[in-house]
Amino acid sequence: MSAELLVVRCGLVSYDEALVAQRWLSDARRDGSIPDVMLLLEHPPVYTRGRRSNPEELPMATEWYGLQGIEVRDTDRGGQVTYHGPGQLVAYPIVDLAPYGDDVHEYVRRLEQVAIRSLADYGVEVGTIEGLTGVWTEGERPGTAAGPLEARKIGSIGVHISRGITTHGLAINVSNDLKPFEWIVPCGIEGCQVTSLSRETGEDQNLGAFATTLADHFTDVYDRAPVATSPDALGLDNARLGVA
Repeated sequence: MSAELLVVRCGLVSYDEALVAQRWLSDARRDGSIPDVMLLLEHPPVYTRGRRSNPEELPMATEWYGLQGIEVRDTDRGGQVTYHGPGQLVAYPIVDLAPYGDDVHEYVRRLEQVAIRSLADYGVEVGTIEGLTGVWTEGERPGTAAGPLEARKIGSIGVHISRGITTHGLAINVSNDLKPFEWIVPCGIEGCQVTSLSRETGEDQNLGAFATTLADHFTDVYDRAPVATSPDALGLDNARLGVA
């Protein structure tokens, strides 16, 4: 029988609160007090800088971004700068890698498959590009072609592993505003084009429905049995989510 995966829909959660929650859940997963967990949520507008980010990826001053209503946060995940905002689905799996041979690369490859299969259900064919993170629409490698011939990024992946437990994860642009991506250098690639599920299909898409699709594929790809759980049932109340 497949091991349980607690699937928790959290709604709109600040990036700082989500970090606190992930750290607490990671400790709980490590000591065996909870099974694997996946948080599904949205963030208010925020740019996050991964461990490989450099200052040129945020060409404006932090104060300028603040005037646009977008926070800037440093984080311990892999990858470079990206944007999160309402309408983008963020999935944070807190997973013990031991059943997967502690193979980080295999874990990330499966995350890519979750994104690829979920988007395919909506008729959007995407894939990966060697040397680049995330998932991309069909097209030429970014930076080698102009206009519609170039692949567009629709999903970002950035993970952190601590003592065999994962945090951070996957973000898919569903129906979010794409303008904030134009004010940064996404993935460290000049001129990188970004898209969303709504833009690719030509109609507004429901984030909740897409979250269900993604959760189904995650449990299939990782051979887990999904159990819908509320934040309160996991102890993720306001006191625990609050930043000290």
